Amino acid sequence: MDDVLTKLVDEAGKLGASYSEARFQEAVTTVVTVENGSLKTYESDTMRGVGVRVLLNGAWGFSSSSDVELSQLRKNVRQAIKIAKSSRKRSLNVNVGTTKTIQDKATVQVKVDPVEASPEERIKISIEANKAAMISDRIKNATTHLGTFMDRRLFVNSEKSRIEVRSSMVGLSQLSVAVSDGKMERVMDNESRCAGFEFIQDKDWTGFCREISELAVKAVEAPTPNAGSFEVVADPDLIGLILHEAFGHASEGDLITTRESVLQGKLGSKVSGPDVTIYDQGIIEGGCFVPYDDEGVSKGQTTVVDGGILKGYLQSRQTATQMDMQPTGNARAMDFENSPIVRQTNYYMKPQDFSLEELAEGIKNGYYIRGRGSGGGQVDVGGGTFTFAVGPSFRIENGKIQGMVRGTTVSGMVLEALQTIDAVGKDLKISTSVFGGCGKGAQTVRVGDGGPHVRIRKITLGGRA
Repeated sequence: MDDVLTKLVDEAGKLGASYSEARFQEAVTTVVTVENGSLKTYESDTMRGVGVRVLLNGAWGFSSSSDVELSQLRKNVRQAIKIAKSSRKRSLNVNVGTTKTIQDKATVQVKVDPVEASPEERIKISIEANKAAMISDRIKNATTHLGTFMDRRLFVNSEKSRIEVRSSMVGLSQLSVAVSDGKMERVMDNESRCAGFEFIQDKDWTGFCREISELAVKAVEAPTPNAGSFEVVADPDLIGLILHEAFGHASEGDLITTRESVLQGKLGSKVSGPDVTIYDQGIIEGGCFVPYDDEGVSKGQTTVVDGGILKGYLQSRQTATQMDMQPTGNARAMDFENSPIVRQTNYYMKPQDFSLEELAEGIKNGYYIRGRGSGGGQVDVGGGTFTFAVGPSFRIENGKIQGMVRGTTVSGMVLEALQTIDAVGKDLKISTSVFGGCGKGAQTVRVGDGGPHVRIRKITLGGRA
């Protein structure tokens, strides 16, 4: 396939493209679903194809095909050239600059290839885990998903880069619904890793699923919190969610150039408390595996905030050129059928010095809010506002973590919330998920997020039924 992709970019050059790239992808996704002790679905999907993107006279052209024969792909090159020519008058004068030529192969190391795991083993693990979640008659529904994802991408461009990335992700998720006295509580969590099927084989999933149900049963009996502004300690799951949704998207370069972000024009300004440092990083323990983006740019560690000061944005080659900055390896495509757009990889806050107990000290009347079991939310990237439904949480009284509360929502202005962070924990947790990911521009990519425990001196909490 290397030779085929090379021929495609060479042909694009002969047809007048100033820059071209060809991306081959093959991916296998398998998901087992068990509900209330019975196998519900066993789904497996394989995709394979090539996408070709060309830059001609300042305009992009893109075409893709699941037919990987050279004769068909040459037609795709001509189609991409035609699209670039036809869109020239309606496009910005795109420039992607130049980047270092890279020839490399990067692979997630696995002991047991997920593709080779038998259906029988997948189903057995899923059913056993699901049955363990049915701990009492208060659990009215227990749904377990076991997922694996194998992805191989080969990238070749007209600058002589040739990059192959092989990634593997596996995981299991549990949804438990508890009911009591007319109240219902849904708690869902997943654990996923960039690893082989050995991660599934080695973990105690019956204990994991039982714990989710136990949390749901406890939460359904808990009261809702008082509404108002409070001092809180946010756990790594929740701080990761807030950072990714409310701040991470706002730091994406395409939203900066179109002036749709609350962070537009704030480079070099104070955007958080002085203890806050935020990174976007391509490879980190617990996160997704993005050593290179889909423009062939190396994805290392990008510093977005350093000591409370906004230091940079996430960039593609195009947005970096527009802002006279360097690309950061954040141009990502969902698959071969889509062009890369600016996306996060693993977005997280750097840990500092405090233990959870120390963070709770000094809070007379507040909450320990947690992301495990959290629901959906709303974010306005331009206005910088957010609202999230968080998971079962706890009161903090006189510096001590006390009884559980349920049905909690958290909302505010992201820059105001970050400004009131006055202490950052020494722990670090990064999470990802094999079950979907982050959506933007009709594309979904897998991402990671997280951080340490964090103390926020002022945030708005509310209760939901």
